[in-house]
Amino acid sequence: MTMTDPVADYLTRLRNAIQARHKRVDVPASNLKRELTKLLLAHKYIAGFTEVKESAQGVIRIQLRYNEGKPVISGLRRISRPGLRAYADAEALPRVLGGLGMAVISTSKGLMTDKEARRAQVGGEVLCEIW
Repeated sequence: MTMTDPVADYLTRLRNAIQARHKRVDVPASNLKRELTKLLLAHKYIAGFTEVKESAQGVIRIQLRYNEGKPVISGLRRISRPGLRAYADAEALPRVLGGLGMAVISTSKGLMTDKEARRAQVGGEVLCEIW
């Protein structure tokens, strides 16, 4: 089965697992998803992840993080879609919940949060927002 939007699938799997209060979720592996997962781990939105070689593609097993029974991730939103790409320069990068959340930006220097991209003065494609 071909997938037209792997980032939306990734976010939907996370959202569904959080709503169902699962401890972990498996997503098909890719370099983009791996980097996105590393960003989530660095900003403490998830507890950890491991890569499992169950198939030729592999699987990223993400351990979800909860604080007193409530999920740390309260919302996920896909911004740039295959049908409508969203780009922003360094000055126009979005601020999520006044800086409490993060926007994930795909730049020429790799995936970054909105704060990191602003600091590096680079723009790019706004992939998603997480809060």
